Amino acid sequence: MTDLELIEVDASGLACPMPLLKAKRALNAMESGQRLRVLATDQGSVRDFRVFAEQSGHLLLDSAEVDGIYTYLLQKR
Repeated sequence: MTDLELIEVDASGLACPMPLLKAKRALNAMESGQRLRVLATDQGSVRDFRVFAEQSGHLLLDSAEVDGIYTYLLQKR
């Protein structure tokens, strides 16, 4: 597999469900295997992204929180 560009979505300042909706829109436009980094400030996004990955089949490779910024790394299936 070739190195595919990492796509980033900044959903900082947006409340639920907008971070997840922006991520879904980005994933729909991506190729299988491509990675998406999402930045969010909504505390509820932690559960949202975990459940979304389980239900959609996309891989949640990493999630972290630093100073109120939640970062998610997903790989499109």
